[in-house]
Amino acid sequence: MSAIERDDEIVEQALSELDLDTKARILAGRDMWRLPAAPGVGLEPIVMSDGPIGVRGARWTADDPSIALPSPTALAATWDVGLARRVGNLLAQEARRKGVHVLLAPTVNLHRSPLGGRHFECYSEDPVLTGEIAAAYVTGVQEGGVAATVKHFVANDSETERMTADVLVGERALRELYLAPFEVVVKKAGPFGVMAAYNSVNGSTMTEHDELLNAVLRDEWGFDGVVVSDWTAARHTIRAALGGLDIAMPGPATVYGPALAAAVRAGELDEEVVDEHARRVLTLARRVGALEGARRADPVAPVDGEALAREVAAASFTLPRNDGVLPFGPDTSVALIGGAAKEARVMGGGSAQVFPSHVVSPYEGLVSAGVPMAYARGADPSDRLNPARFPLRAVCRAEDGRVLGDVPLPDGAIQWLGEMPDGVAFAELRGVEITGTFTPEAGGVHRFSIEGVGRFRLTVGGRTRFDGTIAPEGDDPVAVFMAPPRTVVEAELAAGEPVDVRLEHTVPRSDLLPFPFVGATLGHREPSLGPDELIEEAARAAAAADVAVVVVATTKEVESEGFDRTSLKLPGRQDELVSRVAAANPRTVVVVNAGSPVEMPWRDEVAAVLLTWFPGQEGGHALADVLLGRTEPGGRLPTTWPAVLADCPVVDVTPVDGVLRYEEGVFVGYRAWERSGRAPAFGFGAGLGYTTWHYESAEYADATLTVRVRNTGGRPGREVVQVYLAPAAPEESRPARWLAGFAVAEAGPGETAEVSVEIPRRAAEVWSADGWRLVSGDYVLQTGHSLDDIRLTTDLTL
Repeated sequence: MSAIERDDEIVEQALSELDLDTKARILAGRDMWRLPAAPGVGLEPIVMSDGPIGVRGARWTADDPSIALPSPTALAATWDVGLARRVGNLLAQEARRKGVHVLLAPTVNLHRSPLGGRHFECYSEDPVLTGEIAAAYVTGVQEGGVAATVKHFVANDSETERMTADVLVGERALRELYLAPFEVVVKKAGPFGVMAAYNSVNGSTMTEHDELLNAVLRDEWGFDGVVVSDWTAARHTIRAALGGLDIAMPGPATVYGPALAAAVRAGELDEEVVDEHARRVLTLARRVGALEGARRADPVAPVDGEALAREVAAASFTLPRNDGVLPFGPDTSVALIGGAAKEARVMGGGSAQVFPSHVVSPYEGLVSAGVPMAYARGADPSDRLNPARFPLRAVCRAEDGRVLGDVPLPDGAIQWLGEMPDGVAFAELRGVEITGTFTPEAGGVHRFSIEGVGRFRLTVGGRTRFDGTIAPEGDDPVAVFMAPPRTVVEAELAAGEPVDVRLEHTVPRSDLLPFPFVGATLGHREPSLGPDELIEEAARAAAAADVAVVVVATTKEVESEGFDRTSLKLPGRQDELVSRVAAANPRTVVVVNAGSPVEMPWRDEVAAVLLTWFPGQEGGHALADVLLGRTEPGGRLPTTWPAVLADCPVVDVTPVDGVLRYEEGVFVGYRAWERSGRAPAFGFGAGLGYTTWHYESAEYADATLTVRVRNTGGRPGREVVQVYLAPAAPEESRPARWLAGFAVAEAGPGETAEVSVEIPRRAAEVWSADGWRLVSGDYVLQTGHSLDDIRLTTDLTL
């Protein structure tokens, strides 16, 4: 008997020993992040955790730190499947360290509209780039014996009304665009899990979608893993069971468990349906080492998380504009400008959040690199105060005042979701106090903020600064969690004189969130000049330096899970800041710290633009590496960056009467831009390095294009070879061209490199009433540096 046959026998034996109630119970969450155990058959609790940039674990708390990698848009910007696989290996290592069996990642929804609030957590507007990067990521995770869960299946491409919206999308667009990356991942990487989205597609909610979950995902593609609901997305016991949903999360109050067993006993559902779902859960347990006697993949070779985070960041940094100012020498005097230069935003908001042990800001990265530098704040991305950073503790109290727990806080933010600190039972918890002693470095008016919903009392230096109730804004539970309301107060403090600070919070009991949640944040900001004075100070600093580096950023209120964007403009006065600095110093480099496109009205006024996405915890070190030329900026745009929102061919993310219509069909992203005839600020695949490349040859044979490139510059370099397929004769119903494949080439000065790019049959197929159909005829393979920089063409007849 083979090892696989033995493992399958273990699953069947365990299934045969489970009674109906237990089978139904292991299909429902035990709590926020775990499935129940079944000790009688050796089934351990299966632990799940959010990703995709790290593994947070079962506790949403900063006292259990995680490696924080760059955002998925950054990973896609590398166009490097090998690097994505190594990222997966690291995440498997992190998951095993934290006792996690299932990573709820990657997200492979598409950048349909630039207003999508969660695009930083997705990869690209293109299904081929998305699918290939995601497949490598999944392979890397599962090589380490940890399950990856590809999400959100399917057409969950925006946040507005995401829990209830019905997406109406034509069958061709659904197949060629939105299902395509899921299909690539399933067929290339064999993911152990897929997450069913909140939304409906063409009339059926995804947790009950028999056609897509059973007929397409399982029967057509051969998916043999589990389908888990997005959290609270399972709505109906029988329809979900028949529609293909295996696991309803979170628990214990779900449509599965006792409700599922009761449906069988009432004759409303055959027990064989429950058996099939339970078999898949036991198979998952077998694969991740949670079923006694089954094999689990060995841990991968140890990965240095900090080093990999730094490497990925630099490889993702995308340089769409450079007049030669970059890289600059180590003796160059630099004026570093921007609130985001010191208070870096390294990840997007929402369930993608993890808590790194440290974050290297641009300021810290340049200081550690020894760059001669002056700093000016210039402008802040947001008036939101960052969590307080002086030593703090959280004291948890019961109704009668008893202390239930006393835990240190790395900053002033509490976001306990699902699980409370050790020894604290949510049922007993009545209040939380955030306490500490603050010694101001600067005298003057300090600002403190309170973020959260419920009753709060803030005292600073023995004086009550706020005592009242903060009400939720609207009734969206996700918004309450992701972007709570805030109140700001001021306190005049003397430099060097310590003061006690205490924020008392009465934990509200609410039906808004169906799981335990405590959210309260104490924010703080030092005294500062006024907005006009800050910009004037920045302009003076820029004029006195050899080079000005301005860091601009989006904020938690702009890019986050739970809501879509309403604008692509940078928040605050950051655009004005850049223009003023550029006028003072023509050698101005703008570092754009955003997970997805923003408008850059000053892009032609500055010497260089460097997109750093959300760069993860080592972003500051990577920035210094790239600015100084120690590392080349390796990124290429994974999505089109418009000049202004009004130019975008596809924008709408707001359902009408609960329905969101994908009326553009297959014309999304660069496909739509080319059809519209409008030019974006920076096109798909664009990005400069620090050397130059000559494309010498491209030869097609046996469904493979072999491309030879030569590094014609004076530095080692990395080139992303991109291959697009174009019909020789334009067709109204098809895009002008589309990405068919890509590969990364590396070479030293004067050296050549050769890469092979597979051109799959699917690249020339369209979805029709009869399924996939090859469109025969003449094509051109366009090979080059980007969509708008084609170097070679190869005629092809299919």
